[in-house]
Amino acid sequence: MHDISGKRVAILATNGFEQSELEVPLAKLREAGATVEVVSLKPGEIKGWDKKDWGRAVKVDRTLDEASPADYDALVLPGGQMNPDTLRAEKKALDFVRAFWNDSKVVGAICHAPWLLAETGIAEGRRLTSYHSMKTDMVNAGARWEDSEVVTDQGLVTSRNPGDLDAFCEKLSEEIREGRHQRRAA
Repeated sequence: MHDISGKRVAILATNGFEQSELEVPLAKLREAGATVEVVSLKPGEIKGWDKKDWGRAVKVDRTLDEASPADYDALVLPGGQMNPDTLRAEKKALDFVRAFWNDSKVVGAICHAPWLLAETGIAEGRRLTSYHSMKTDMVNAGARWEDSEVVTDQGLVTSRNPGDLDAFCEKLSEEIREGRHQRRAA
């Protein structure tokens, strides 16, 4: 992992996030020196999904109403099926994601989280990966989908599943350390 001391990272999630896809980046990015906050729709706690049943609760640091993309250097979107499906129906969540992209900040999405990239238009024209069952969704959203453990395109970091978390976190820390990204039209 790259030293990202002084950087601030938001993890946007709600109930039904894939347990490891929130907890591993949270721990690894903190170990790399970043301040990492969990942002969600409501205060309190959100509950993860761990393989075949509900998992552990995670404390919410800020609600979407309290959080501003301007306060962060990067955004991480964990997967799970329920979590991104719920978030993509929330205008505030979509606006939050889009603001990071529009400000040329690093956005990381794993597993089913690229649904948020499709819903915000970020996926269009970008190289990315996702959980294998979402390939058609990503292609239909205009993405150039590939089956790789981690794919990076101008500050957009994507991975397929929990088995890719080490590569995902390593690449996230590298991209966060690098800072802002110049974006070109697709």
